[in-house]
Amino acid sequence: MLVKTRGIVLNYIKFKESSIIVRIYTEELGLQSYIVNSVRKKGSASRIALFQPFTLLDMVVYPGKGGLTRISEYKCSHPFMTVPYDIRKSSILLFLSEMVSRTVREEEENRQLFSFLHNAILLFDQMETGFENFHLAFLIQLANYLGFGVPSADEVITQVAFEMGGASALGNSLMQLQQLEPYLAEVIKDAENAKLPNGKVRRELLQLLVRYFQLHVDQLGEIKSLPVLSEVLSE
Repeated sequence: MLVKTRGIVLNYIKFKESSIIVRIYTEELGLQSYIVNSVRKKGSASRIALFQPFTLLDMVVYPGKGGLTRISEYKCSHPFMTVPYDIRKSSILLFLSEMVSRTVREEEENRQLFSFLHNAILLFDQMETGFENFHLAFLIQLANYLGFGVPSADEVITQVAFEMGGASALGNSLMQLQQLEPYLAEVIKDAENAKLPNGKVRRELLQLLVRYFQLHVDQLGEIKSLPVLSEVLSE
């Protein structure tokens, strides 16, 4: 029986000559992988664009559990209005999609998590200014949905600083990390209105939160888009 569902594209890999295998977080079925044929043929540019990270889709799919299945129908539900035209926003979205792809693994319905992701993506696309801390707020909220949360700035810094017997994997001492504590506390309290002094502090907070995720998510691994985002937001 076919299932009608909304979906959030996470990523895809090339498959055979003109097809892809795409991972989509769906509202009805959780994380699923689908084979989509003939989207990489010449003249199919508009179709492959529908499978870029965090594209929001309306779909009719064949149900599957733990394996590959197919999409019967699909269309973009909310075309991006600002993200493709702003390198900062597109870099943030690419990073966040990688984080979600590496941390969300449920192959079952989780409507609260789906609603959070869907609404956050829509909100981000609508924001014209004031989105510099969006990715930090997103990670903090995502951690809550993943079950480990961000308890306090002090707790995050303590865990990261002592993960390797007192030596931080970020290359910073406990004293250096503690200098970030008031800024992280401000972001945790109200990220939208947090006043961070410069891009360096914002970049260090991002690296701190990513490392915190790596402590709590098995085999999270290296986040490949992090250096790119750090460079784009360095000012």
